[in-house]
Order: sequence, then C-alpha cells, then structure tokens
Amino acid sequence: MQIYLPIAEVSVNGPLLLSIGLLVGLLSGIFGVGGGFLITPLLFFIGIPPAVAVATSANQIVAASFSAILAHLRRRTVDIPMGLALMIGGLLGSTVGIYIFNLLRSLGQVDLLVNLFYVVFLGLIGALMFIESLSALRKAQKQGPQTRRKRTRRDWVHAMPFRVRFRASGLYISVIPPLLVGFFVGVLSAIMGVGGGFAVVPAMIYVLGMPTKVVVGTSLFQILFVSAYTTMMHAYSSQSVDSVLAVLLIIGGVIGAQIGARIGLLLRAEQLRILLAMIVLAVCCKLGLDLVLPPSNVFSVTAVLAQ
Repeated sequence: MQIYLPIAEVSVNGPLLLSIGLLVGLLSGIFGVGGGFLITPLLFFIGIPPAVAVATSANQIVAASFSAILAHLRRRTVDIPMGLALMIGGLLGSTVGIYIFNLLRSLGQVDLLVNLFYVVFLGLIGALMFIESLSALRKAQKQGPQTRRKRTRRDWVHAMPFRVRFRASGLYISVIPPLLVGFFVGVLSAIMGVGGGFAVVPAMIYVLGMPTKVVVGTSLFQILFVSAYTTMMHAYSSQSVDSVLAVLLIIGGVIGAQIGARIGLLLRAEQLRILLAMIVLAVCCKLGLDLVLPPSNVFSVTAVLAQ
C-alpha cells in the first residue's frame, strides 16, 4: 500500500513506515533510548530526504518524552531548576542549529552535513558503548565483588560564577555549565533530528556531577521542550515537517514500545548495551558506505552553450 508524503514528495510503502516506527519503538522499549538517532538514518535508507527526516523525526521524540516524563514527575526524579537551565541553553542552541540547517539547505549541502554528523557521532557512541559493554560482561563473568568508582569533583564547574543551588540533585554549582550543555544538545537536535539524550545524559553525570536517579527524568524534561521547539521552528522556517509521516511513525512507535518494554525485562543490562552498540555501529557503517560508494544511478550535468 503506497502512501504519498506531501512534504517529502515521495511515495512510500505504508506498512513499511509503520514497521520502522514499530522497530524503533521496540528498541526504545528494550534499551530505554528515545530512538531519534536510529529512526532518522532508517528514513534515509527508504528514500526520505534528509531535511524532511530530520524535521519530522522530532515529533516521535516529543510523543515518547511526554509519555515518559509523566512517570518521572510522579516519582519526583526530575530536577526542574536544572531542567530549566538545560532547556534555556537548548532553545538557544536549537535556534542556532536551525539557522545553520537552513543556510546549508539553501546551499544544497544539508544532506551531506547530516550524514557526516551521523557517521561521526554514531561511530563514537557505538564504539565507546561496545567497549564498555564488553568490559562489563567480563566483570560479570568473574563474579567478584565490584567496587563502585566515586565521581571526581569537577573544580572548574564549581569555581565558575553565578552559582545556583539545585536541591533535587544536591548540587551548588554555576548555572553556566548546564546552559552550555543544553546549547550543545540543542544544536545537535536541530541538525540531526535527535533528542540528544545520548549526549546530555553522560554530560549530566560526568560534567555536572548529577546523581543517576534524577538524570533520566531531568534529561527527558529538557528533551521534551527542545524537541517540540525544534519541530515548530523547522515547520515554520523550512516547511519540512511531514505530518503524514509523523503520524505513521508515532503509531508504530507506541505499539513497539509496549512490546519492547516486556522483552527488555528478559535480558541482562550488559547484553542490552552490547546489542544496542552493535545496532548503532551497523547503522553507522551503512551510512558511511553510502557516502563513499558510487550511487546506483549516476547522473551527469553538462553545460549547454547558447548559440
């Protein structure tokens, strides 16, 4: 069943789109990730223009984040002041990222930029996750007592001015580092069409020194508003949000997430991480090969001289 996507200006198989949403929702339920860094490359593979894929995939991130943040608010595992600082930086970063995105789109270079961003970031994240997962599996096989590392105090974070007390996180640090972290994630969100959780969560733990129990909820709080803002700005500035595509992805994602949550309970954490790392590296390799291999359909443009 072919469905015409009016903004993407392509016809795609409807059940295939639902299957992609289902697959990413399944992975989200199993691994606990938003799936934005996987759904956008998958849309590339089926012929969706990168500009439309980036702008539209944020819709699914908003829906998934809104559903998850409600549970964290009930558990009181959200540091709202920290989330607001990250959100302000994220909104500023998204504005800059959308400006860069539209500038490169006008120059005809946005497709190349988005693909390069994905190859670099997925390669780094996948490799680090794979190495960490192998190390965790080896430690688990030894079954010895494992000592937990203490987080080192980041003196430069605490020495900066404009310090604010974040009570839920137990921190008294400068507001500048959260603004910078949010800004960086906002730029990624606008250019790559991701929520940025894969970047903001490690930064919140290792740079800001936040306790793990409030990291996920606070990250989702920031992702929700930044992704919603990014979607609206893309729709306003470049008209590249395809509502038909977004609805199909959301429907598949909601169903897949429920199934994936049950499957995830059957696997160990180390097995989940190494499997996710292999999927990320496989997507990275596919994108990298598409950049270096000659296309199947080669076009040539020749200049016609006026006589």
